[in-house]
Amino acid sequence: MRDSFPALATTVTGTGPGLLLAHGATGSIEGNFGPVLPALAAAHTVVAPDYPGSGETPVAEGPLDLDELTDSVVDSAVRRGVGRFAVLGFSLGTQVAVRAAVRHPERVTALVLTAGFARPDDHLLGLLPGWRAETPPALQPHIDLAASLDATGDLAGITVPTLVVATTADSLVLPAGSRALAAGIRGARYTEIDSDHVVMVERPEEWLKPVLGFLRSLPDGKNGAGE
Repeated sequence: MRDSFPALATTVTGTGPGLLLAHGATGSIEGNFGPVLPALAAAHTVVAPDYPGSGETPVAEGPLDLDELTDSVVDSAVRRGVGRFAVLGFSLGTQVAVRAAVRHPERVTALVLTAGFARPDDHLLGLLPGWRAETPPALQPHIDLAASLDATGDLAGITVPTLVVATTADSLVLPAGSRALAAGIRGARYTEIDSDHVVMVERPEEWLKPVLGFLRSLPDGKNGAGE
């Protein structure tokens, strides 16, 4: 990891099995997950890092790299004593979650992928320039990273239990992106919610029901969050 890559500002709440959050591009933990954090933390040790430029995390010097960002997100949990965890990724965070499972299989126990994509389609690519122009400079590297990603080669190697949540009224990331993730990951569970992109804010209770049910079903769902 670059010496110039900032340590991610991270909060840890709750007790129980580890749950590591990966937020979306130009978002933050509070902006993407704020309404659902209390419910997630009621049964999990929730580790919630903000990417460079988001929340209290300083801006990175230079472009973002997926492997570097993923390693830093994982490290934010390990440094706080949470050595094994499910990764809950939203939008760009689904790419972080998938890469975490590939790069750190000894730590990742499950994946929850919401409003995600295996690679950006023409619809998303067409929106990125206008989105970038309206985004503060500190967050523009998030959009630049999203434009270049392709997780399709990683999906077949995912062996942990996975839940994919598609947002069927999504104006940013079309539900076909979630369907591609579910189709590429062997045994993935799939569900749909009639919501725009940030479903955790728009329909928090509807989103929490399948997500908490899935997390409770995991083999370590009642175990602690340590190494």
